[in-house]
Amino acid sequence: MSEQADNRTSGAPAERAGGTGAERGTEPAAKFAEEILKPELNVALLRRRLAEWLEEDAGGGDVTSWSVIPADAVARGIIHMKEDAVVAGLPVAREVFRLADPELEFVPRAAEGSFAVRGTVIAEVSGRARSILTAERLALNLLQRMSGIATATRRYVDAVRDIPGVRIVDTRKTTPGHRVLEKYAVRVGGGHNHRFGLSDAVMIKDNHIQAAGGITAAVARARAAIPHTMTIEVETETLAEVEEALAAGADIIMLDNMSVEQMKEAVRIIKARSPRTAVEASGGVRLETVRAIAETGVDVISVGSLTHTIRAADISLDLGEIKAIRRERGERT
Repeated sequence: MSEQADNRTSGAPAERAGGTGAERGTEPAAKFAEEILKPELNVALLRRRLAEWLEEDAGGGDVTSWSVIPADAVARGIIHMKEDAVVAGLPVAREVFRLADPELEFVPRAAEGSFAVRGTVIAEVSGRARSILTAERLALNLLQRMSGIATATRRYVDAVRDIPGVRIVDTRKTTPGHRVLEKYAVRVGGGHNHRFGLSDAVMIKDNHIQAAGGITAAVARARAAIPHTMTIEVETETLAEVEEALAAGADIIMLDNMSVEQMKEAVRIIKARSPRTAVEASGGVRLETVRAIAETGVDVISVGSLTHTIRAADISLDLGEIKAIRRERGERT
């Protein structure tokens, strides 16, 4: 599966994903679906990016490690959690260490996507001490960022887990150059991806509407220009715009920064007239409000903060054994 294909999970399903067990299929079918939907990474693309980032940090050499550590010194690095978090990025950390030194051995001690409490050892890396320390910062930076995204996503997903059919999705508000990894981390956390890039689907937002001369004209032009397999989403801010987007034949209607009461009415209007039209809620979604938004009947809730204002998880690497254990024995840390 290509990274592009894997990331281009539909931002909004044609129908709500709920249903009875019979509708969802047999247990083997459910297990198969779970298997094929596991988050994946395009390793070839990943290695190119990681090589660039490793070059950025260590392209001129790691003068500290080279000057103070003997070339033949070997060590074991323990990567552990300093706070509770969802683990995301272990395959990425492994590739960082391999790029730094193909002879390093990286062994995961936790499952990708698992919830790890403070003190949990999530991986170990063994080999040349110089190589471990040269790759340490990049590996941890990515692990921490991705685990932070996965942890935040899991909180949103858990908040609406018992509401049938609603999806938590990300946006394109990602760190430049890191979109592949950040959207992967969202999937690890149990969320879904919106558009991966501008070519995935038509999304007509307020500025497009202004430039095109209105929703109706914008949808008509888009429909005439795109393949029949591509969807059109229209951003709306008022119920009048919802009506116009419906009449224009939008496949997905986004309710942007609407109140809960407005969203309820918009969903009622849309589903009564066009049950297969998907409804997305967007704009200022917070953990405190996501459940109320989900209860309006929307199909998709997009949360930009999953990737653009997230706090990294606290993860550390110690050589030999975890520092806290050494401190308890009164040894130098």
